[in-house]
Order: sequence, then C-alpha cells, then structure tokens
Amino acid sequence: MSMPRMSSRMKRHARAMRRNPTRSEGRMWSWLRNRRFIGYKFRRQVPIGHYIVDFYCAELKLVIELDGTHHRSPGTDEYDDRRTAYLRRRSLHMLRIPNEQLIRDSEIVVEMIQAAIDQCLRSRENGPPHPPSAPSPPAEKRWGRRALDGRALPRMREGGPSSSSKRS
Repeated sequence: MSMPRMSSRMKRHARAMRRNPTRSEGRMWSWLRNRRFIGYKFRRQVPIGHYIVDFYCAELKLVIELDGTHHRSPGTDEYDDRRTAYLRRRSLHMLRIPNEQLIRDSEIVVEMIQAAIDQCLRSRENGPPHPPSAPSPPAEKRWGRRALDGRALPRMREGGPSSSSKRS
C-alpha cells in the first residue's frame, strides 16, 4: 500500500519538530542516526499520512514511538489507538517506548529495539508466498564464502544480523 501524499503543512511541522527534539528524542536519535544501530537507516519525525512518527526505518517498516508524560493525558489513549491502527493497516510495525524506560534502563530499550528489528525480519521472511521457482544452490556452494566480486561474505548469526555485525 503506498503512502498518501503529505501536505506542506505536515512537512513544515515535522521539520519544526526535528529542530526542537525532546531530551529523550535526542538520546534515541544519537543511537539511531547515521546507520549506527546495526546498520539500518532511521529517519526522525517522519510524516506518514496524517501523523508524524518519531523514528521510522523504511527498510524494516518499523516505527519507534517515544511516549512521554503527555501520553497519559485524557483522550490520548484513543488517539494513540487510532494512530496505531492506521499505521498497522499500512503494514508498519510499531514499537512504543516510555520515556521513563529510556532514561532509567537504556540497555532494556536497546534489547527492545533489537527484538523489534528481529520481528520485522522474521515477518519479512514469512511474508506472502512467492510463485514457485527453481531452487538455487546456496551461495557458499556456488562461490565459497566469496561474493561475485571477490569480497568475503559476512557471517550472520541464525535469524538475521546481530548487533556485532555491520551491514553494508
């Protein structure tokens, strides 16, 4: 499903939000920017439809939302539920992280993000069935542990990239 066009008003609002991040958004952005988190590209304050998400990785279709104290205000639960439903209808994965968690226990937050990435990768692997095709021999049998251009292929742990491996 394609993303709806964003209005110039939404674009301006997202830019303004990028210029004035909260302390928690700044901390999270320092982890995610420049492909620092396992090599995935994240963007911040991204307009999607009528909403602006805190962090978004298009490759994984992963949205990370930081929930501050304003998320405890009356009426916010309904708004967040509508927003989450809207994003999920667009096949986006959601990870909500309370600001308090980020401040109090950043190691848990790193594990939460890693788990969300792993889940995105698993759902991508288990996506809609593809038409049958002739099986190809594994890359190791065709070229050893080398790619076509002679570079050594990275070793991956079972289930996808690990935090110790870099993506190219």
